[in-house]
Amino acid sequence: MRALILALLMALVSLASHAEEGSCSARSAEKKLSGAAKASFMKKCSRDAQAACEVAATEKKLAGAARASFTKKCARDAVGN
Repeated sequence: MRALILALLMALVSLASHAEEGSCSARSAEKKLSGAAKASFMKKCSRDAQAACEVAATEKKLAGAARASFTKKCARDAVGN
């Protein structure tokens, strides 16, 4: 139970930091990344955004199509594509 609570708190902090810093695309441009470094950064950022969105969907107690729709939009907004 403690591990679940800790994971949720970490995801919330991560989600908050993503919201403050902007989209993955904006952050990669800010860091002036290109090529393999940008691809790697975008992959990790996308994965982190997806996880944070899953936690947000769980907190909102979404299920089924509503959860899938919310998670897809949330991750797409976080990545910035």
